[in-house]
Amino acid sequence: MPDKLHKTKGIVLRSVKYGETSIIVTIFTELFGVQSYLVNGVRTSSKKGSGKANLFQPAAILDLVVYHNELKHLNRVKEFRWAVIYQHILSDVPKNAVALFMVELLTKCLKQPEAHPELFHFIEDIFVQLDQCKGSVMANLPLFFALHLPFHFGFRVTDNYSDRHPYLDLQEGSFVGEQPRHLNFLENKQAAVTSQLLQVMQPEELEDIKLHHDFRRNLLYVYETYYALHIPDFGTMRSLPVLREILG
Repeated sequence: MPDKLHKTKGIVLRSVKYGETSIIVTIFTELFGVQSYLVNGVRTSSKKGSGKANLFQPAAILDLVVYHNELKHLNRVKEFRWAVIYQHILSDVPKNAVALFMVELLTKCLKQPEAHPELFHFIEDIFVQLDQCKGSVMANLPLFFALHLPFHFGFRVTDNYSDRHPYLDLQEGSFVGEQPRHLNFLENKQAAVTSQLLQVMQPEELEDIKLHHDFRRNLLYVYETYYALHIPDFGTMRSLPVLREILG
């Protein structure tokens, strides 16, 4: 089967050096889902070369022309340029920490190289919103992202919170009437805020949710537990301790 050229958008997830001048990048593409690509000649000693490698930073959104062959685990990128030019994400430390958290969480969820355009557009929109937002919206965005991402992978939390169902059973992914007999559950304000976050449809609505930073930090770790319960071999998130410190 010959390699065919395709135009697609892509969100960079990971980049590692390969040889003297090349890199291997993992990219979540609009057309093919998660893919690995060899990009030649972008790590040269010239300023022009180093500038090209900078395009492949995690969270970057690119317009790509790629070779695609389903039988290959590693294809090649022919052309690339910015699809979105960020104003803050790649240079602002807090926003970059939020972006890296989102990239890591997405990477842990993506298991198969299959097209998922709705998920792609959700991720793209979140990064554009992150670049533009500030204050409570930025601080709450990791919580919003962590709760809404599972919708695309089939293990979202059912928001049936009420006075009669005040406990969130993390193993079941829904609110229940009695305290579960295991330790993986939320109650009181943590359960109520989770329900509130599940009802948010657009990130700008996060401005209205005022949370203490310690409360927000603890909730992020609970959500990590939720993912670990529903995704095999999820492990722990390396970006989370960094995010905790930065979103003080």
